[in-house]
Amino acid sequence: MKKGKVLVTGGLGYIGSHTVVELQNAGYSVVVVDNLSNSQADVKERIEAITDKTVSFYKEDVTDYDGLTKVFKKNRNIEAVIHFAAFKAVGESMEKPLDYYYNNVGGLMTLLDVMEDFECKNMVFSSSCTVYGQPELLPVTEHSPVVKAWSPYGSTKIMCEQILSDVTFAKKLRNVSLRYFNPVGAHSSALLGELPKGIPNNLVPFITQSAAGVRGPITVHGNNYSTIDGTCIRDYIHVVDLAKAHVKSLEYLFESNEDYHVFNLGTGKGSTVLQVIKAFEKATGEKLDYSIGERRPGDVEQVWADTSFANKELGWHSELSLEDMMLTAWEWQKTLKK
Repeated sequence: MKKGKVLVTGGLGYIGSHTVVELQNAGYSVVVVDNLSNSQADVKERIEAITDKTVSFYKEDVTDYDGLTKVFKKNRNIEAVIHFAAFKAVGESMEKPLDYYYNNVGGLMTLLDVMEDFECKNMVFSSSCTVYGQPELLPVTEHSPVVKAWSPYGSTKIMCEQILSDVTFAKKLRNVSLRYFNPVGAHSSALLGELPKGIPNNLVPFITQSAAGVRGPITVHGNNYSTIDGTCIRDYIHVVDLAKAHVKSLEYLFESNEDYHVFNLGTGKGSTVLQVIKAFEKATGEKLDYSIGERRPGDVEQVWADTSFANKELGWHSELSLEDMMLTAWEWQKTLKK
């Protein structure tokens, strides 16, 4: 099929920028909307350096109806939207819940209004494994119960999925919701990677910044969980593998007879915090300074994915190892240091 034009919200952010690269490599024309609240304008040039293709960029906020309308008016042939733009830190959401509801839920509703105005009916949505809370059975499948969230961030993802399901049921949308596990790593060129503003809320960027001397010692939040070494378990997935899944999801959305789809995206393997630290040390040869601290409010003890549904339906599989994730994240951090 002919590759059309895709709008990517949050397209200069961490996952968004890697997905723009994979979309352009696959032959799509890409329009990016980003308010630069957790990204930088020069990411546009970094993407273009990797793909040797132009990115159309608009500095707009997804909660701004008029700003989004302007983008759609200038790009009348947008066939689909990949929606990343959202606040994403569990800990921060506990401190600023209203910001998360306004931005994440309000932004989606505004975007859907504008899409309806311009008869754009295809969306790939950036959801999260946080919708499962602390599952009773592992690994989690797409049929695992969606439970009351442990954080306002998780609540926004549950609400957004429900909104998308309802709008799809009303025949106004075709949607794929992707429940990410824990994206880490960076592009092999070291031109793109995770760059949180301020102190990182996620483990891997704190590890790389600590190793580079930007941060102090790492605090492991609790070592008395019911896991192999007492630390929390997560399913870490390389951001490039994740980005490629978005391209597969877009193709699936165009070709499928179903209107609403949910997929888990992970590796299907859980790793503890201490295993991640050891993988970083092995992959990079750098020694990390860390200590054990108190548990962090809102943290789930352990979760990892059953990805067989995505493997079968999307024809997608994760390919890169935990050590690949650590090494590319470190190469990216060293580029920033230079």
